[in-house]
Amino acid sequence: MNLTFDERLVAVGTGIRTVGQLTGEALAWIKRADKVLYVLSDPVSERLIHDLNPTGAESLQHFYVENKVRREIYEQMIQLTLGYVRSGRVVCLAVYGHPGVFAFPTHESIRRARAEGYQARMLPGVSAEDCLFADFNIDPGSAGCQSYEATDFLVNRRITDPSSHLILWQMIVLGDSTYRWQVDSPPAMRQFIARLTQQYPPDHVVYVYEASIFPGVEARIEPVTIAQLGQVRYTTMSTLYVPPCVAPRADLQLYQSLGIPLG
Repeated sequence: MNLTFDERLVAVGTGIRTVGQLTGEALAWIKRADKVLYVLSDPVSERLIHDLNPTGAESLQHFYVENKVRREIYEQMIQLTLGYVRSGRVVCLAVYGHPGVFAFPTHESIRRARAEGYQARMLPGVSAEDCLFADFNIDPGSAGCQSYEATDFLVNRRITDPSSHLILWQMIVLGDSTYRWQVDSPPAMRQFIARLTQQYPPDHVVYVYEASIFPGVEARIEPVTIAQLGQVRYTTMSTLYVPPCVAPRADLQLYQSLGIPLG
């Protein structure tokens, strides 16, 4: 593998299961960096980071405080990251999953670093969505796939297609701007259910999903009807998968004119 180490800041993902999903490129940067600032989901991953870079590894987990506004948490992470960059160090910002998927501090740290003239980039990783496609054995190309942050889906009235797959992220903070580790029912659940039932029947079965973070451990795949969503426990790892409930409305005339066979 030919790597150039010209960047001063690199954001990497460790995958959902660091053991087996950490890419060779991310591994090289973790070893190479002067500082490895990390947000990980389990102690095994944390131990691995310290083994790979024993003198430079530093957790950002202490910034997460229950009921603290998430934007304040993210800003503290960004400021610490840029502080090390400005001091002349090569910084690797390592987060679980994909560093560009629902990871504001990585995007904003890179944006600000580049604005100040530093070379910075992001490397891809395995996200919870990738694990979901594998665990449910679905191909997003078969029916299309829509993906929204849950609060954004609700308050911005995103237009959805019930004949397509729908993935809703960060259920635990639905209607809440603060950090939570676990809740039994997010604040805006009643409005969320009402919004979903505008396009899906209340008895449509959906799934609360949490990708497995350890090899040999099964993912959480909990079926529940839309009407029952307020009775489910949610954690920071919870994603909601809504399968299609209707077939797509085909334009038969267009099919015929294009010579595309039906079925």
